[in-house]
Amino acid sequence: MTTTLVPTPPSAARIALARTGLELRLFIRERQLLVFTFLYPVVMLVVFASLLGEDTAPGGVPFPQYFLPGIAATGIMLISFTAVATSIAAERESGQLERLQLLGTPPVAYFAGKGGQVLVTVAVQLAVLLPVARYGYDVPLPADVGHWLTFGWVTVLGALAGTVLGIAASGLGGSASAVSTTVLGLGIVLQFFSGVFFAFPELAGWMQQVAAVLPLKWMTQGLRSAVLPEGAGAFEVGGGWEHGRTALVLAGWVIIGLVICERTFRWRRVRG
Repeated sequence: MTTTLVPTPPSAARIALARTGLELRLFIRERQLLVFTFLYPVVMLVVFASLLGEDTAPGGVPFPQYFLPGIAATGIMLISFTAVATSIAAERESGQLERLQLLGTPPVAYFAGKGGQVLVTVAVQLAVLLPVARYGYDVPLPADVGHWLTFGWVTVLGALAGTVLGIAASGLGGSASAVSTTVLGLGIVLQFFSGVFFAFPELAGWMQQVAAVLPLKWMTQGLRSAVLPEGAGAFEVGGGWEHGRTALVLAGWVIIGLVICERTFRWRRVRG
């Protein structure tokens, strides 16, 4: 009697790792997106440093140093929230997601592949931006291991929150073009509300209250705590860096985003 061996299907972790590699290769092939992703934060830094390089933010911090964390946070949001929502909407519209479903791809493996690609891309983007800030505009980088660790966990939590919220936003109604327009517009509004273009304490009170529940504000504040002098935290709205609240808010958005994804993610586009 001949026994037929049925091959064991790959685990979700193995599929996720393979998806990460594929997502990175697909990202690299999009040359215009690749260039824009890495140049946008650098261009923002050059513009702000050129216009406000001689001015100081609250606490006497030079503006290029004060705005570097916000620029870095904006770059992370661009790679995670905006790019992920846009790419998934396009993949759903073209039928790629439906083919992945037919192949038996677990949603968690697909999500992890997107998250892995985002984390690698964010690391490369920061590896481009930070040396430009340090050697082009004499902006101090995190002073010691502790500050680098803070920079790291804020970056990771912020990138993961942006990724799961981008996956959730990809399900907005309309075509892929409509989704792209919506998330780009929302991203611009979030930057103004979160103290990226202005010193946060100088924003209107109602804008501060809205931003207090948004992840970009806390990601920006957390990155400021790693780059700015320790005493600069006294000029934040809360009177300090509030690391505990930053971690809680960002982790909370990761959980909220995952719950939304689990309940609303779909492989096929809803017609009509």
